Amino acid sequence: MTLSEDLVAGSSALGVPLDSAQQKKLLDYIALIVKWNKVYNLTAVREPEAMIGHHLLDSLAALPHLSAARRLIDVGSGAGLPGIPLAIARPEMKIALLDSNHKKTTFMRQACLELGLTNVEVVCERVEKWQPQDKYDAVISRAYSELKEFVRLSAHLVAKGGKLYAMKGVYPVEEIAQLKDSAKVEAVIALTVPGLEAQRHLVIIGVEE
Repeated sequence: MTLSEDLVAGSSALGVPLDSAQQKKLLDYIALIVKWNKVYNLTAVREPEAMIGHHLLDSLAALPHLSAARRLIDVGSGAGLPGIPLAIARPEMKIALLDSNHKKTTFMRQACLELGLTNVEVVCERVEKWQPQDKYDAVISRAYSELKEFVRLSAHLVAKGGKLYAMKGVYPVEEIAQLKDSAKVEAVIALTVPGLEAQRHLVIIGVEE
């Protein structure tokens, strides 16, 4: 199968329909990662074929569980994952990409420019120092930190009624046990990502006001 066929089949299996323009932007994004990876070391995954599952579909797997979100921030976004795939798939969603690494935010800004993503803001700042004018109803991270640390650093970004979403591998039993009473795990959803053998879970956390 071609990269395009892998993407279409995978997104369909996830229940995330993509039109032809969105498919092209996602594949162009992968091409940009491959190009910049040679200098900036954005990701350990080097092959475009592997990036379809490990990066694009893995990011999009969370989307069905973010249907109520209008404003989302991707904490520790790195190369723009999961934020850029989410922004492409949901252009009506306002998305911020936050990372303290200057090289990575430089890449994300250039990628958003080349992909024509007008619904994205890139922020180069430490998460605990970022004080947005308006908070977010969804704060998401992918392989960023342990749950306790994610809550500690990111809870101030959550709008009233909003949630934290942590994208994890295996079911994080010990990390959940370490959470304080001020953070309540509302759901742990097992995600099936086409093309990936590894386990994936989405932990949804509510925080006290």
